[in-house]
Amino acid sequence: MTEQNQQQARHQQRQQKLKEKVDERIAAAQEEKGILQVITGNGKGKTTSGFGMVVRCLGHGMQAGVVQFIKGQWDNGEKNLLSNIGVPFAVMETGFTWETQNKAADTLAAQQTWQQAKAMLTNPDLDLVLLDELTYMLSYDYLDVDEVISVLQNRPPMQHVVVTGRGAHRKLIEIADTVSEVRNVKHAFDAGIKAQLGFDY
Repeated sequence: MTEQNQQQARHQQRQQKLKEKVDERIAAAQEEKGILQVITGNGKGKTTSGFGMVVRCLGHGMQAGVVQFIKGQWDNGEKNLLSNIGVPFAVMETGFTWETQNKAADTLAAQQTWQQAKAMLTNPDLDLVLLDELTYMLSYDYLDVDEVISVLQNRPPMQHVVVTGRGAHRKLIEIADTVSEVRNVKHAFDAGIKAQLGFDY
């Protein structure tokens, strides 16, 4: 047997062992349920990832809804596209808290938006709900953490939920099925590059 053939044989043996382990895990994972995923961390891409999951859901002929906390009234590429094909949106529209600087008004806006979120989270026709930037509402005490947890735990059993935002509350992390943390390595904004239409928003 040539050296090349020996290398190929060793590679095949390694891959076969890996395949057996993967197949075993796939065989063991048979439960079907709505997944709660939290995408947190200081890096860029949390909302983008959440919207990617919305598009994936729609691509399979399923239904999705979007709730955006923190976002203002500026142009939003995802909303421009998705609302035109029937995806329901609830947008807080007050903008960033460092701009409004009015906790009472922000709290009221958050609670009003949360009522729309609750309607989606009790609607079994929605296969996926994106709660974009929800984590801030819990960090700032605009929403009651225990109420949010209760609604998430009592949603339709096959409904998937994606929560995005920095500093996810520990109670949210505890009940989540999947938690991903996006780490910031470099960001164009730190180099003085402004947010770009069609790329950042």
